[in-house]
Amino acid sequence: MHDNRRITEQRLDRFVRDRILPAVYGRSVPLELSSWEAPGEPVPASEAMRQLFTPQEHGAAWGKAWSTKWLRLQGEVPEGWGSREGTAVEIVVDLGFNSDVPGFQCEGTAWRADGNIIKAISPRNYHVPLKLLGGGLSVDFYVEAAANPDVAQGWSFVPTPLGDKATSGDEPRYRLGRIAIAELNETVWELNQDIWTLSGLMHELPMELPRRHDILRALERMMDIMDPDDVAGTAAAGREALAGVLSQPAYASAHQLVATGHAHIDSAWLWPVRETIRKCARTFSNVVALMDEDPGFVFSCSSAQQLAWIKEYFPELFVRIREKVKAGQFVPVGGMWVESDTNMPGGEAMARQFVEGKSFFQREFGVECQEAWLPDSFGYSGALPQIVKAAGSRWFLTQKISWNKVNRMPHHTFSWEGIDGTRLFTHFPPVDSYNAELHGRELAHAERNYREHGRGTMSLVPFGYGDGGGGPTREMVAAAHRTKDLEGSPKVTIGTPRDFFTAAEAEYSNLPVWVGEMYLEMHRGTYTSQAKTKLGNRRSEHLLREAELWCTTAAIRVGEQYTYPTQELKRLWQLVLLQQFHDILPGSSIAWVHQDAERNYEAISRDLEAIINDAAQALVGQGGTEFLLNAAPHKRLGVPPLAVGQAGRAGAPVSVTETDGGFVLDNGVIRAVLDGNGLLTSLVDHASGRDAIAPGQAGNLLELYRDTPNEWDAWDIEEFYRHNVTPLATADAVGLERTATGAVVVVKRRVGSSTITQRLTLDAGAESLAISTDVDWQEREKMLKLAFALDVRADRSASETQFGHVFRPTHTNTSWDAAKFEICAHRWIHVAEPGYGVALSNGSSYGHDVTRAVRDDAGTTTTVRVSLLRSARFPDPEADRGQHTLDVSIRPGAGIADAVEEGYRTNLKPRFIRGSRPVEPLLSVSNPALVVEAVKLAEDGSGDVIVRLYESLGQRSKGVVRANFGSTGVTATDLLERPTETPGVKEVQGAAELELRPFQLATLRFAVQKRRFAV
Repeated sequence: MHDNRRITEQRLDRFVRDRILPAVYGRSVPLELSSWEAPGEPVPASEAMRQLFTPQEHGAAWGKAWSTKWLRLQGEVPEGWGSREGTAVEIVVDLGFNSDVPGFQCEGTAWRADGNIIKAISPRNYHVPLKLLGGGLSVDFYVEAAANPDVAQGWSFVPTPLGDKATSGDEPRYRLGRIAIAELNETVWELNQDIWTLSGLMHELPMELPRRHDILRALERMMDIMDPDDVAGTAAAGREALAGVLSQPAYASAHQLVATGHAHIDSAWLWPVRETIRKCARTFSNVVALMDEDPGFVFSCSSAQQLAWIKEYFPELFVRIREKVKAGQFVPVGGMWVESDTNMPGGEAMARQFVEGKSFFQREFGVECQEAWLPDSFGYSGALPQIVKAAGSRWFLTQKISWNKVNRMPHHTFSWEGIDGTRLFTHFPPVDSYNAELHGRELAHAERNYREHGRGTMSLVPFGYGDGGGGPTREMVAAAHRTKDLEGSPKVTIGTPRDFFTAAEAEYSNLPVWVGEMYLEMHRGTYTSQAKTKLGNRRSEHLLREAELWCTTAAIRVGEQYTYPTQELKRLWQLVLLQQFHDILPGSSIAWVHQDAERNYEAISRDLEAIINDAAQALVGQGGTEFLLNAAPHKRLGVPPLAVGQAGRAGAPVSVTETDGGFVLDNGVIRAVLDGNGLLTSLVDHASGRDAIAPGQAGNLLELYRDTPNEWDAWDIEEFYRHNVTPLATADAVGLERTATGAVVVVKRRVGSSTITQRLTLDAGAESLAISTDVDWQEREKMLKLAFALDVRADRSASETQFGHVFRPTHTNTSWDAAKFEICAHRWIHVAEPGYGVALSNGSSYGHDVTRAVRDDAGTTTTVRVSLLRSARFPDPEADRGQHTLDVSIRPGAGIADAVEEGYRTNLKPRFIRGSRPVEPLLSVSNPALVVEAVKLAEDGSGDVIVRLYESLGQRSKGVVRANFGSTGVTATDLLERPTETPGVKEVQGAAELELRPFQLATLRFAVQKRRFAV
């Protein structure tokens, strides 16, 4: 038989394009348009509809970037339209879409005149059924059209001014397309879905498989039977020609896919938060409308914050969502406040993502999410399994690891073991997308790609347009129904994540295990981009710690005279958690987003400083004695942890010796030698007598690198950045200043158009040298690092993560090791050989790298670098330009315990207040290895005290936590403060006696017989 396959396939493509698609809407008439342009930011629908609407020309240009235009659509349905069987009347609205990609360009929201949302308008979903307008044959409704610009520009990564409203320009970016009443031919539409499903399947089947040719010939018969001049009249016959190949059942061994509707909506990214709120309303109204049409359709929705926005701004839609939750169709998942980054948020912040998220879902919907849902975050901390389990959840889902550039994850369904030994049932959908359309190509890839064949039979596929929102469409739902049991295709069943996880867990018990972090071999630049956003986050986390500690202490010590600010603390926590979203904190958003973040952090700081001051003043009373408020979990200047007291003497004065244009600083604990260029050429701790700096090398060396990644500029650092480095070894000036507590060497440098001033401070009694780097950063596509060449033979580094630390190799033995050329650390990083180590702490940086080299003397130099600044040009062309202050300290002769202490010391600056009395700490902990991370009042308003702590050294640690107030008992709880059995925790005579495994997290509830507190 002659092979005319390609000819038939080409014939099919044109038949669909030129005959089928134009016949979906057989008849149409334009609507009468009028419009009103919002003068600034978006306004509520009720306000917009009160404005004066003026006649609007069809086809007119509209919409400067980020503006909003309201359209009023009016008309009458022609007589007889929609009355024939298989037809319906819809309004089609083309706002001037410049491609068929939803979420990254103009989009709209259709509103009834009564102020209720109908659905969204976007490419691939631009219809409004007449029946949704409230009945009758008159058309009269509104479209809120958002002129969101295409910042992505085809993912060219070209710098663009569109991400800042101030620079985005005034020219119209769109031109109105067809806006009309149209008659939908449902039979033609269904035929198009048949063809789409079968054609997609056919192209994925092997050429030698008969099934592929059966489908091709059925499609050929369909085209032969149909009249191209009368598609509507022959569409039913065309469907009949395809019925046979559509009814063939799937193979018994076919892979099973649980398809759940989804719309991964970035809470901010290439659009500001204010636009995300509207994107959520558009998407959720879409899916609710789909649910009304198809009771079997299920939509999974993460991010409590997004639903909280709907409740606040679109209450009528929220009521409809709540009804669909009760019906089991709208399914809250994830249990987090937002889909946050997981590399950089601190331990307590990561815990609060689940506390706030799960509490919201339980309160508003009576639902407790059992899965953590993070398809798009940029790598996954090894601390997450424990945090997820401590929140009362059982499962974890991600997708992003499929983006790895070098190494492929060996599993799709596995047990993920965290740093403390907790294991979590984890799934990584082999479809390799969280925005699936259920196309044959995607379904076939999921089946081929699945790595658990022979042990497991199923995977999950989230389907629906995402990132910029949109969600599932009726076409996707139609595809799911057609592939439920279709020969050659995986079996697709619409369901919930719980359906999938329950079934997968039951069938696959002997799971492979992945231990430790899931490092993403991409987007490593997110540890450094947008330094002010990162500084704001770190500062906010520690201010929240202080605020809750001192407010709780005041509530217990002062009693009725002090009111615990429950709602204000919750509001501030939620704002901080929002900004930990995985495109805000990582620094990968447009300028507008980061400008908002910086303003928010300033407000958070202002409000928390006021809260701390009020609580502290209530504690110490009025007086002239100066007290130190020690919020750290370690003693400072003689003041116990978590207490308020008078600071003691720091230590012997700092001696200063000038030498060769430089200085030697010595406080009797450590000695630092700085040369005439401000480089640290020696750092000795007197206890060991050992020099931490490698011979002939230096610390405090600023290095400037070329930073031109292949793509994803703000996201990525490529390994080849190391090929071009300029050491900033020459200083313009080096001087000395004396302070009341020590000495400061001031070093000034210049690079390009940037100026750098460093202050290297040694205080009396200090065990570390503090380095503050002030930069007026004006570079582009450059990266600034601070390097320390250490005389330490370290085969691994330890980096702080949530409630512990993670080890990473310093060598590159394997491709997995080599891929970790940029790593994330929280407050500290530590390198050591047996018996000796060095710790570096930082006040706002997260990116680091550690390299090693063997010298001619056979000694090993381990170089630790802190990544200070980048200057990517996409999506924010002005990223990081401006003034920055970045704090680092280096502590020689340090163990892990010293690193932990140094991290808190760098991030919790001394806070003094004048008053009349000291304050005993609420709690005492007998072992400093057990670190208290949070002290707060219980969420339920009982007045009980919640204490969150963890084992910090990576070893089994024992200790006793005792309340220094009238507690009536202590119980272990989960993160949501519900009693739970916690291994290693027991009550003994009103105190908590602990024996914690390495990095174990524990939450304790100390009961208080007192008044209830406002919630």
